[in-house]
Amino acid sequence: MQNNREESQLHRGLEQRHITLMSLGAAIGVGLFLGSADAIKLAGPGILLAYALGGLVIFFIMRALGEMAIKNPVAGSFSRYARDYIGPLAGFITGWNYWFLWIVTCMAEITAVGIYMQYWFPGTAQWAWALGALVIMVTVNFLAVKAYGELEFWFALIKIVTIVLMIIMGLGIILFGFGNGGVATGFSNLFSHGGFFPNGISGVLLSFQMVMFAYLGIEMIGVTAGEVKNPTKALSRAIDSVFWRILIFYVLSLTVIMAIYPWNEISPEQSPFVMTFEQLGIKGAAGIINFVVLTAALSSCNSGIFSTGRMLFNLAQQNEAPKSFEKTTKNGIPGIAIIVSAVVLLFGVYLNYIVSEKVFRWVTSIATFGAIWTWGTILISHILYRRRMVEEEKRQITYKMPLYPLSSYISLAFLALVIVLMGFSENTIIALIVGPIWIILLVACYFGFGLNKRTN
Repeated sequence: MQNNREESQLHRGLEQRHITLMSLGAAIGVGLFLGSADAIKLAGPGILLAYALGGLVIFFIMRALGEMAIKNPVAGSFSRYARDYIGPLAGFITGWNYWFLWIVTCMAEITAVGIYMQYWFPGTAQWAWALGALVIMVTVNFLAVKAYGELEFWFALIKIVTIVLMIIMGLGIILFGFGNGGVATGFSNLFSHGGFFPNGISGVLLSFQMVMFAYLGIEMIGVTAGEVKNPTKALSRAIDSVFWRILIFYVLSLTVIMAIYPWNEISPEQSPFVMTFEQLGIKGAAGIINFVVLTAALSSCNSGIFSTGRMLFNLAQQNEAPKSFEKTTKNGIPGIAIIVSAVVLLFGVYLNYIVSEKVFRWVTSIATFGAIWTWGTILISHILYRRRMVEEEKRQITYKMPLYPLSSYISLAFLALVIVLMGFSENTIIALIVGPIWIILLVACYFGFGLNKRTN
């Protein structure tokens, strides 16, 4: 480990193709491959509107983050911006909260790996697969940042190719009747079986929690800002394509699925993607999707370890975490910070002894609460960042938040709505208990350890 602060710097080893595919992969995960079935059950075809609205809000959030990150590309990203534009307490809470949400998410993901591996190796110990996944992902994160980017590149590529193939072949069924005896299904299923909103607007509203969980992680583009070779070019390209990726990979793919299958025939117990591949007569469709979802879980875990390490590194630089977290390896990796996160994640291995389906939903809803806090902080930081500018500085902005400030306030209102809606489901209300308790605990630590009296 390097001890000198000047030497404790992250390396800019991520290429344009890494950041582009990482940002693509961040928007595609278990929330789409499996969670979409639960969302469809709630909203029917109206889920398409939920994903589009949620995607538009995420696009605004990412543009706000991008505007700040391109001007000041630093490790810690939105935690640093919260500190600079809102205040030290906001930066402290945001940094530790983001660490916590990824720890919780990683616990869910390594548990999911143990479950997915049962498909090929039934009866084996889930904790062993979870531990193996954790060890492998930690090892990858100790390699040069370029190696991390390379692995995420291929993880993302697997998911993207799967979805694109499903869309192309699904359109073959819809338009030409491939795999359906030559009878084109058309798009009538989107409007039959109770209409486009079979459960009313309330069904669409209740689906927002799952929809926003699916987008968790996309803000990680900002966390990579300290390690991108050309931040201005790479970040702007990645963020600008967010909305179109959401339209293609979420809205278009689910449109294809629900055009082929009536929404009320899609079971939450089976991935809609598996059903579509099986309809095409592809043998081993369940195995193919199981492999893809496995890579999605590993990708999320990999991203989580990356994010938690960088956030602890940033907190240490701001004197809000032990200074040892600031030390880096010869490869520019915040090694001690990653090790500490990995040790905490061992609790996730233990969860494989006691976890149930309900507990899994609990931890994902808690992670969603943490994500909404992060997204809200990004928007508020950006509003205050703009307010500090004089008119000349505003005119010189080359990468602007669209429709500011209206887009910022609408996005904040949307996030507040999702938080309120989480109180209407027994599976998500736990997040409204654990989340605020965690925030209160952080505030107590901030003042209890006298961090409010410290300066860098």
